[in-house]
Amino acid sequence: MDTDLPDLLALLDLTPLDEDRFQGESRNIVGPRIFGGQVIGQALAAASRTVAARPAHSLQAYFLRPGDVREPVIYRVERVRDGGTFSTRRVVAEQRDRPIFDMSVSFHQAEQGPEHQTATFEAPDPEELDTEQAITAAYLEGEDISENFRAALLRRKPIEIRPVTRRHPLRPEKSAPVRQAWLRATGLDSDDPLLHQAMLAYVSDHSLMGAALLPHGVTFLSRDMQVASLDHTLWFHRPVRLDDWLFYDMESPIATGGRGFTRGRIFNRSGELVASVAQEGLIRQQS
Repeated sequence: MDTDLPDLLALLDLTPLDEDRFQGESRNIVGPRIFGGQVIGQALAAASRTVAARPAHSLQAYFLRPGDVREPVIYRVERVRDGGTFSTRRVVAEQRDRPIFDMSVSFHQAEQGPEHQTATFEAPDPEELDTEQAITAAYLEGEDISENFRAALLRRKPIEIRPVTRRHPLRPEKSAPVRQAWLRATGLDSDDPLLHQAMLAYVSDHSLMGAALLPHGVTFLSRDMQVASLDHTLWFHRPVRLDDWLFYDMESPIATGGRGFTRGRIFNRSGELVASVAQEGLIRQQS
């Protein structure tokens, strides 16, 4: 199903049920299961509603059960601690009275301190690159697939993505476990820092686990593969803006025991490291 920026903004605009309970709607983005980034973004939005004037600096999440896109999600926030400069929240996402997701979030009041950065990146400017849809459309020319499947592969997304590394969605070749892309929420008109954080949490789950599949010549579409996110950690180092280009540098240093480990670095266009990501996922080959 196509998803545009207004759809994502609506997903992140939760309905308060009481002081610490919120309801989020679901949307069919990748099939009958809820896209993990949706739950991460909504859970962060729920936690942020209970904290005053402190942005998030880290979150640690676990995916417990697949979410059903046909059902709304209830987010229960526990106010674990409010200190002088830090606040901690726990969020449990539920469907049909069963937990599907558990996340801890730490918020930190902005302050000054020592600064250094060793991380850098090199990549073509985003204006020099094709969009993800254009690249996929070129790969699909001449492929004998149904129009519904073609439309699903070419569906619109709320975040504009311009890949640096490319792979054929149906006939991938083995390659180094590295993925890189530029990201931007085209047309976003908001200065709300919490909204920008929730949107980054949403998109940070996109393509990350795919880096662990590259050395094996498979994708999420491979029929003999079962792929699912198990956990997700995100650190915010600096304020983020999704209305300008961000560079997402992803790699998978190891896969073993049916699990793939991936990590990512997110830079703004000036070269500042604004966020770091780590994720482990199930990559089970089925007989």
